[in-house]
Amino acid sequence: MAGGKQTPRQKMINLMYLVFIAMLALNMTKEVLSAFGSINEKLDRANISYVSKNSAALQVLKDKAGENDEFKAASETAQAANDLTKAYNDYLARQKELLLSEFEDKTDYETMDQSAFLDALYYEGGKITEAGQEFLTQMDTYRNGMLALLGDSNPTLTAQINSDFSTADIPNRDGIEVNYLVKNYITFPLVSSLTKMTQIQNDINTLENELLSTLLSGNLKALAKMDNYETVMTTSKGAYYTGSTFDGMLSLGRVDASTKPARVELKVDGKDIKDTQYEYDGGRVVLKVGTGSVGDHTITGKLVYLQDGNEVEVLVDKKFTTINKPNNATIAADKMNVVYRGVSNPMTITFAGIQDNKIRANASGLSKVKGSSYMMNPGTGREVTINVSGTLPDGDPVRDSATFRIKDIPRPTGTIRGEDGDGGCVRMQRQGLVKSSIGAALQDFDFDLKLNVTGFSFKVSGQPTIKVNGRKLNTQASNALKRAKRGETLQIFDITANIAGNSGYKLKKISPICIELTN
Repeated sequence: MAGGKQTPRQKMINLMYLVFIAMLALNMTKEVLSAFGSINEKLDRANISYVSKNSAALQVLKDKAGENDEFKAASETAQAANDLTKAYNDYLARQKELLLSEFEDKTDYETMDQSAFLDALYYEGGKITEAGQEFLTQMDTYRNGMLALLGDSNPTLTAQINSDFSTADIPNRDGIEVNYLVKNYITFPLVSSLTKMTQIQNDINTLENELLSTLLSGNLKALAKMDNYETVMTTSKGAYYTGSTFDGMLSLGRVDASTKPARVELKVDGKDIKDTQYEYDGGRVVLKVGTGSVGDHTITGKLVYLQDGNEVEVLVDKKFTTINKPNNATIAADKMNVVYRGVSNPMTITFAGIQDNKIRANASGLSKVKGSSYMMNPGTGREVTINVSGTLPDGDPVRDSATFRIKDIPRPTGTIRGEDGDGGCVRMQRQGLVKSSIGAALQDFDFDLKLNVTGFSFKVSGQPTIKVNGRKLNTQASNALKRAKRGETLQIFDITANIAGNSGYKLKKISPICIELTN
């Protein structure tokens, strides 16, 4: 089929062959969708059975709770597990209802081949949405709650929970870490996502059933005192950024009053934490210290406990990160990124969560004033790009840039006695004109620039144009003014001026002034 000149008949056979393959693929896709639907229905039936079994086992433990403390503790543990299971089950049920809300026939699985619904709900614009984060939070809440209930009493169930309900990033076939939602739900057919959610419900119902079986089989003593423990999460840093890997480690910590330290010796950034800056909550030490300036902070020292009459020191070395409170919205006019040539344009350059001394900004004409304040004095060209780099508290570099259009200072308007005539003539007396100074102004300009007039041309109708140096009429111009008649219109034009402090900048041609004599 690949070589030689093909006859029209052969070409037709090739085309029919391709169409046949496409039809096979289409049919196979529908079969796969139906298979997912069948699995989903079987899991739903199994879940109904588990809910019934778990409810019965929970009731047995409640009935026995009054017999002894072990059954009472087991009943409380079982109820807590049931509450976690029900809350998570109900949330997943609501998500499944959302998935099926647009389908009249909830079992027409062959039509559930699109992924757009969850793609938009969980991952809009390439970012995890609020609904997507809620999905992850619900799983985290369930996992952490169940781990807290189990403690170290059942390593098998603990391992199962960590495996089945982990929201950690997952490496793809190229070894690149991919978000849990992207790996499991984004771009997948809707029926696939529906089945996965039903599978999670099956996992939590199965887990509750195994826990209840353990409690009923006599493994009660180890669980009876688990309310004295809670999960403790240890992290390598106090803040994480988008795209980084969360490396938190979960462990058990005893929190009842018997583990209250005999003495607290802690420092934050090298300064002692006073007695008034912490309090006890059972065996917990609750700190009440200021978060300090933006950046990394370190808590060091030790907690001292009494054991068999001897002091045992537990060293403390933890970090947390302070970032700026978001109290200002970022509002930008997309078409107004403009800087003006000939003036110093003040700019503020920051990176959220990064100290000013860890930010670098570079561009032609850009200079740093102090902190986040900069000045831009653009040169030639039509635009300038400012490149900004910074170092995050965890040491990772970040970069960004912004491009600004460069515009010239707009055309100034000629003035006399501070007036420009507002589109008409300025009415003045003859002696007032002699005393007045010619000026130039930038109307409605964002910068308050002082313009120094250096000369102009003066014209009386019927008389030669007089060139004047300076801001006032000279003797020749004053004599011409004496010969002008009342009501006559005079012209002041070809006004020359420069910017105070920047005389080298060439201003645009200044608009003329029209004067009407009133005497």
